[in-house]
Amino acid sequence: MTSERLAPDLLERVLDALDLSRAPATDLAGLRAAYAAWCRRVPFDNIRKRIHMAARAAGALPGDTAEDFFEAWLKFRTGGTCWAGNNALLSLLVAVGFDARRGIGTMLARPDALPNHGTVLVELEGRTYVVDASILHGEPLLLSEQEITAVEHPAWGVRCVRREGLWHIHWRPLQAPGGIECRIERLAATRAEFRERHDQTRDWSPFNYEVHARLIRSEAIVGVATGQRVAFDASGGVDQQRLGEEARKRVLIDELGISEEVVERLPPDTPTPPPPWSRTAQRLVTE
Repeated sequence: MTSERLAPDLLERVLDALDLSRAPATDLAGLRAAYAAWCRRVPFDNIRKRIHMAARAAGALPGDTAEDFFEAWLKFRTGGTCWAGNNALLSLLVAVGFDARRGIGTMLARPDALPNHGTVLVELEGRTYVVDASILHGEPLLLSEQEITAVEHPAWGVRCVRREGLWHIHWRPLQAPGGIECRIERLAATRAEFRERHDQTRDWSPFNYEVHARLIRSEAIVGVATGQRVAFDASGGVDQQRLGEEARKRVLIDELGISEEVVERLPPDTPTPPPPWSRTAQRLVTE
């Protein structure tokens, strides 16, 4: 369950870019500050992965190590999909002293979905909190066995209930504004498992074909999904606008702050095929 050690210079540059003048205190207030900074500055996106997959490049997938993830973020302001983003967030939190670990979940976009999501859990004063680099729910979410817990916000709010022995987090992906559940399967996973699951996504992933990106902006969630600009506003309303290639670039660059240099390298979207396991019941991960 170990994290990747961040070099002191890299850690200092990351904290500075997150606008954290010093490492946050390892209490709930400090975790709130660190995660809020992440949610407003580090996007969930598959930009570097799309470029890598379209080029049929060899080697590790982009962002597979925390160092690669953060160096790219500092240069391009790109993020990553769940295995990369949550591994990097875990490494940052451990580096500043939090008791954090990896977890495994299932994004229930389909009823037959298999475990397909990596997340981060933090232990504080005998309680467990979720801080997820993909969902970007703004503040830590408490896991409780007795009651429903929530992050109350019209744009990025989530609710969590324990059902049938597992926690279910209801949240709103840009491509599914009505919301889906993320079911937490396990509260512990190793670095090796994250790396293996990340590498398996070469075979199929919804993030291998079309650009997806999301980030908190002011009091809204803004991003790109399935060829549209999508925003959840401060009232919880949904705005969707179909995008051409140039308009898509402008949203990524002007609204999400991603480097023009890397956005210009993006290939066009291609239709996402059905997952192989939906036809053959083979075990494949999907993010």
